[in-house]
Amino acid sequence: MTPDQQALKIEDAINETCPWSGKPISADSLTLYNGAVVGFCNPECRDKFAKALRSFEAALQARRVERAGLEQ
Repeated sequence: MTPDQQALKIEDAINETCPWSGKPISADSLTLYNGAVVGFCNPECRDKFAKALRSFEAALQARRVERAGLEQ
């Protein structure tokens, strides 16, 4: 858990159940997303979310680069 994740509080989470499993969220499985605390049932689900976000961001960036090249 990073120092930033340690500062997150379960009572600040915008959700009560894990978006992956549907199980209750856990205090050791929180992350910050778009300025909001999001909870997961375990660190593996939290990390899976982070990995998915990185994948989507990479795909979006590749699309932006591709479109920028086509418009020049």
